[in-house]
Amino acid sequence: MNNSKCSIFQKPNKPTRIIQCIYVVGFMDLFGVSMIIPLLSHHVKYLGASPTVAGIVGSTYGVLQLFSSTVVGSWSDVVGRRHSLLTCLLASALGYGLLGLSTSIALFVLARIPVGLFKHSLSICRALLSDLVSETDRPLVMGHFNAASSVGFILGPVLGGYLTEHEGGFYTSSFVCAGIFLLNAGLVWMLPWSEVPSLRVDTNANSSPNSTTYDGMKNSQHNCSDGNNHVCHPHDNIHHHHHHHHENNSSMSPSSSSQAAHGNRKWRWGDVSLLQPAWRQLSSMVVRIRHVASSDMWDVFLVRLLMAVAIMLYYSNFSLAMEERFQLKPKVTGYLISYSSMLGALAGCLVGPVTQLYGQDMSALLLHSTVLTGTLIFLYATAPSVWQVLLTSTFFAISTTIGRTCITDLELRRGGAQASGTLIGAGQSVTAVGRVLAPLLSGLAQELSPCGPPSLGVLLALAAVGLLMVRIPKWDSKGRTKDKSPKL
Repeated sequence: MNNSKCSIFQKPNKPTRIIQCIYVVGFMDLFGVSMIIPLLSHHVKYLGASPTVAGIVGSTYGVLQLFSSTVVGSWSDVVGRRHSLLTCLLASALGYGLLGLSTSIALFVLARIPVGLFKHSLSICRALLSDLVSETDRPLVMGHFNAASSVGFILGPVLGGYLTEHEGGFYTSSFVCAGIFLLNAGLVWMLPWSEVPSLRVDTNANSSPNSTTYDGMKNSQHNCSDGNNHVCHPHDNIHHHHHHHHENNSSMSPSSSSQAAHGNRKWRWGDVSLLQPAWRQLSSMVVRIRHVASSDMWDVFLVRLLMAVAIMLYYSNFSLAMEERFQLKPKVTGYLISYSSMLGALAGCLVGPVTQLYGQDMSALLLHSTVLTGTLIFLYATAPSVWQVLLTSTFFAISTTIGRTCITDLELRRGGAQASGTLIGAGQSVTAVGRVLAPLLSGLAQELSPCGPPSLGVLLALAAVGLLMVRIPKWDSKGRTKDKSPKL
């Protein structure tokens, strides 16, 4: 074996400038969206919709997101992040622009369709960040991205509320939101794509520096000497056993070395474009989605679903429960929610240090954050005073922020970062299922008590903890098996 080390296997320098630009994209995205979200129900009522019709119209976005998240995420793996992100931003701008023209229920529903289908810009940004940084740096960068996005979500309603006070305020807010998405599209177009690392290793959750994929690529000296801006990916079929043949050929002839280099296909950012034949894009998307669907990741997605519903149940009747239990005015409850949101944004900056404290053991960190989240929901449900609610809200914002980052990172580690768009999209689809289930479960639990929804959330969190305690030893044993694989 050639013992000289290739630069692609050394820790790459983070392309700081493009990462910071993506933070700005995330901030502006949720800043624009949060201007509109609080106003949608009022506008539907203003258009003359009955409560039933308003509920059906409101569910349109969630249903479209449920089915489109995985598809658009997989599409971003096929055509590239730049083209898919631009398409999503422009389509979202179109949807919010149509929303500014919605003078009837039919136009309102029409405006929600492109947004429901293509409002996946944040997911693609996360996939792009996963492409740009190493597995070690990923939790830190993801935490900062979530923090920047959360700040935008906090500040957006301030501008939206101000504009709504004027005549035609909803329509003005919609056009401003559309303009923000157009600005975002322009920023993405001008991103310094030249800073994308020349080569990228497939970071799989069960891959270590001694894994099959690593060794197979390390033996291909041709890939190391290429000076162009290439992105190295395995073949479209993302099962790693296809690379095992290259691992066993440590001493290669020039012809076999060339074949190995061809096996580890290299893509230019410019080559991966919307101009590929539609059938090729579709077939590649089907392969990726089928791989995720048939993979042994049901446990990670189930934990995501259980905790997503538990957290939504915590917030589902928060204002009403505060009024019934502690006679708090809506204004004071609003301050409490804003306080929790700001802490959640700041907690994004803690993800990196906490991950380092755990030695990159994301499974243990997810287990502990899930236990903490379930405990805090229980303390909120049984709180005798508003001060205990304030205390639980403080730590709840931190634990949920860390937990969301952990579950995303685990999905990428176990599923392989090559299909990061598909994996993140699948995770968003699972969360969308939670958005459908949570209101129904909350209504049923609220029939019993104002504390019913959070009490049900405690049970779901306990189920997630039990699942993690059963499955984490199996994840660790699989990781040790990979690490002990023969090295040639």
